[in-house]
This record gives sequence, structure tokens and C-alpha cells, in this order.
Amino acid sequence: MSSSDAFQPAPGEDPLDHFSHCHDGILNQLHALAELPALVRAAAQARQAAADALKFFRDVIHEHHAQEERELFPAVLGSARAGDEQRQVQQIVDRLTREHREVEAEWARLEPALRDIARGRDAQLDMDAFEALVHRYEGHAAYEEREFLPLSETILGRDDKHKAALGLSLHMRHALPQALARYRGRI
Repeated sequence: MSSSDAFQPAPGEDPLDHFSHCHDGILNQLHALAELPALVRAAAQARQAAADALKFFRDVIHEHHAQEERELFPAVLGSARAGDEQRQVQQIVDRLTREHREVEAEWARLEPALRDIARGRDAQLDMDAFEALVHRYEGHAAYEEREFLPLSETILGRDDKHKAALGLSLHMRHALPQALARYRGRI
């Protein structure tokens, strides 16, 4: 059946009924088309959410993990009392570091689909993997908040100089690149 056949009344059909039925089909299609603006908005929101997630993971989560591993974990390990306390801290640090790698590996599996979504391409986002990543990170953050950070406060709080050194180290890590960028070529 060609498209021109759709506009021909069937034998014995009242020609006026044919026009009425055509209007029904046209109106149904136009009603379906009326949903398009909402779908376009949702697609734009999906692209933006994917782009924001990619940037956030790269700029915030990776950097957060790096700062903990480069600054916080060594500071707490270095200030822990030898023996049981130091072993406890080492076990927690090992677990948190392992969890960082696991989260990053899960993210790496999701990243290609998110990049496609951010670019407006069709993509299949593995929802089970996505939910597993969220669940894993919730558990990681809860454990760190419940176990490691209070212990870190106790250990670093014994000597204000230890906490101040950590604060200065974190500040310098952020301030130095900004200062170098500002004065590039003049130093």
C-alpha cells in the first residue's frame, strides 16, 4: 500500500467517512507530536545531567580520593600510636583505598555510556551497574564517616600541629597551582 492509497476510499466506502477517518489519523499523529517538546526537554536534561556527572566525577571525586590518599591517610598513619592503633588505621586506610579503586573501576564501566548520553547519542546505561555504584559509594562514605574520620579527629587532635600541618598541606596544594596560573610567565 502506497501513501497515496491511504487517501483513496475503499470500494463501497462513503467518501465523506473516508475524509473523517483521515482527520482522526492526522489528529492522533498531531497529539503524539504535541508530546515532543517535553521529550526534547527531558533529552536536554539527560544530556546535561550526564555531562555534569562526568565533570563532577573527574574534578571532584577523583580529586577527593587523591587528596585522602596523598594527604589525609599519611597524616593519620604518621600520627597514630605505634601498635594496635597504627594497625587499625592501616586496615581502615587499606579498605578505603581499595574501595576508591572499586568505585573508580565501576565508574569507568559507566563512563562511555554517559559520554554518549552527554553528546546526545543513543546509549544503553546499565541501570544495575549504576545503582551498584551509588550503593557502593553510600556504603563507603558511611564507613569513612563512622569509623575513619572520628578516629582521625582523635589521632590528629592530640597535637594541634598535626592538624595544622594537614590544613596547610591541603591549602598549598590548591593555592600553589592557582598562584602559578595567575603569574605564569612572570615568575
